[in-house]
Order: sequence, then structure tokens, then C-alpha cells
Amino acid sequence: MTRILGISGSLRQSSFNTALLRTAQGLMPEGATLEEGSIRGIPLYDADEEAQAGIPPAVETLKEQMAATDGVLLFTPEYNNSIPGVFKNAIDWTSRPASDIERIFGGKPVAVLGASPGGFGTILSQDAWLSVLRTLGTRPWYQGRLMVARASGVFDEAGIMTDDKMRARLAAFLAGFTEFAAANAD
Repeated sequence: MTRILGISGSLRQSSFNTALLRTAQGLMPEGATLEEGSIRGIPLYDADEEAQAGIPPAVETLKEQMAATDGVLLFTPEYNNSIPGVFKNAIDWTSRPASDIERIFGGKPVAVLGASPGGFGTILSQDAWLSVLRTLGTRPWYQGRLMVARASGVFDEAGIMTDDKMRARLAAFLAGFTEFAAANAD
């Protein structure tokens, strides 16, 4: 069984990226699962707070979920043509302490996808993640790319994907990444 962790980079209850993640859960290939991780409850990173109180419980939970999976999917929004601060903050926290980077990220298969109300999907945010993923020592999957542009026309008000072509593209993306993750799992 190939275990993948999906993390939505949005805190918004009706987030298109959370809807994309939940749609993906139902489209995983046979022999694979997609667990939902959360960035909710992760405070702003503060080295003084880390030194005084250690790693917050929400961060520990996410780190252990990441360590226990064969691959990670980052469902990223795009804010001001880049990575959302709340999502970057969560990933920064998961790299603490620095001695844990190898255990959490080292060689971990990772892919980035995202949904946006705008016309370009999340291309700039996805590109911005690449230097972060390289720095953390992950193994990014470059064979697939999925950007859901004009997401309000792809999902209904309940967050259900209504676009059959996008559903097929998402299923193909998930199959490709799952194969990559299974082949490169530690």
C-alpha cells in the first residue's frame, strides 16, 4: 500500500485547494491512499518560542504524518504571485529542529499542485516552492503539473468537482505521482 499525505495550504473553510485535496482522495489509484494533513493550529514561527516551549503539537502531528508516508502532495494556493505565508510558515516549522530535516524531508517524493480563482492557476506559487523543496532535500516529481485555473467554474458551492476533464487530469496526475512515490520510497 502506497501512502501519500496531502496538505492544503489554505485555512479557508471553503478553500479550492482543500476541495481539490478531498477530490483527490476519491481518485487515488488502486493500492494507494491519500491522507489529509493540516496546517491549522500552527503558530507563526518564533525561534524564541521554539527554544522555550519546543515544537508545537500541531507541528509534531504534521511532521509525524510526513515521516510516515511514501510521498507528499502540496495543494498550494497562490497569494500575490507566490507561496502563501501561512503554508510556508507551516513547512518552515516542520523543518525544526534542523536535525530533523533529513528524517522528514530527505529524499521524500513531493509534488505541488493547486487551484486558484485566477486565470493562471497556481503556476507562480508552484515555481516558488521548487527552491524550498530543493533546500529541504526532497525528491520533487517533475513529470506532472496540475494547475486548476478559474476554480469557481470547476467546483460547485459545496466543493464538489464538477469538471469531468479536470477530474480525469487529476486522476492521471495522482497515478503518475503515486507510481513515482512508490518507486522512490525509502
